[in-house]
Amino acid sequence: MTTLTHPAAPAARASARVRLTALRYLGPNWYATVMGTAIVASAGAGLPLEIPGLRAACVVVWALSAVLLAVVLAARAGHWLYHRDQARAELLDPAVAPFYGCAAMALLAVGGATLLVGRDVLGERAAVAVDAVLFGAGTLLGLVIAVAIPYLMVVRHRIGPADASPAWLLPVVSPMVSAAVGPLLVPHLAAGQAREALVLGCYALFGMSLLATLTILPLIFGRLVAHGLLPLALTPLLFLVLGPLGQSTTAVNQLADVAPGAIGAPYAGALGAFAVVYGVPVMGFALLWLALSAALVVRAARCGMRFTMTWWAFTFPLGTCVTGAAGLSRHTGLVALEWLTVALFALLVAAWCAAGWYTLRGVFSGALPAAPRAPQPARARTT
Repeated sequence: MTTLTHPAAPAARASARVRLTALRYLGPNWYATVMGTAIVASAGAGLPLEIPGLRAACVVVWALSAVLLAVVLAARAGHWLYHRDQARAELLDPAVAPFYGCAAMALLAVGGATLLVGRDVLGERAAVAVDAVLFGAGTLLGLVIAVAIPYLMVVRHRIGPADASPAWLLPVVSPMVSAAVGPLLVPHLAAGQAREALVLGCYALFGMSLLATLTILPLIFGRLVAHGLLPLALTPLLFLVLGPLGQSTTAVNQLADVAPGAIGAPYAGALGAFAVVYGVPVMGFALLWLALSAALVVRAARCGMRFTMTWWAFTFPLGTCVTGAAGLSRHTGLVALEWLTVALFALLVAAWCAAGWYTLRGVFSGALPAAPRAPQPARARTT
């Protein structure tokens, strides 16, 4: 008896092998596409002025972020299923392991955007349920990563002073994102213990992330001063420093909004004052770092910097500055802060469009995801 083989079968198997091979180099940094997209929707929803069509555009962007989350989660599951050796190698690689913090932040960012924007499509009850699930999962995962990655850095990674990177902030910023997203759920809880517990829990998350950030920031600046510029491809990572600055400002303002309904006097009023007293100086430092980072990125571009996935570092951290400035404008009433919010949002949209366009082009051309290349070193300009 002759067994007939369908002629398309070998081609189908070959195509499946190509897809599985592509998953090998799909690292945790791909969650940044989800974070950067979701923050555009959240930031747009919180702008202090009304722009015709903006709300509808934010709904579309939120839906895109939800689809991206599902796709990246599935792809990363395939990565762990079919390429466990590579997945373990990523955890032991000090340059890649910190990006596991992006997974928790992607869940939290989409959850927050769902309650802010997605409720227009899902309805408030379903949006609250989705946000609650993603908030719980993202917070739990973020706490695990905030301990596990620093543990690996101490015990397994071999790191020198010149290896300090802004990416080290990623694992410890996750709790700060939880602190900023958690207040959205407070009004949907029963008054009393539940609300107070969530508010104070968010302040605890705020504190653990803030203090961890303060231990890492001097290492990052010290590395720049003592060892010079980052490799060209890694220069956009400097924008990651904006993340804890903008997100902490967002968190204290969001918590101040819900504190009167969760905590009694005199603490509610004190937390409202703290939002401004803390947020204004931190936003000032964020603008200083934004100017410094932008100058270094421009220099890197003139030296030949090309697109890599690090460009997504321009999006989420900048988006947290938008939401932080919006919170300050609510609590101070300053028109100048409203204009700052709009200007930062315009910059965020431009960064998101650039990163998204080059990412799509890389995916369809087959250049992404691909085996990583050695970072191109920074070059001194002669002119």
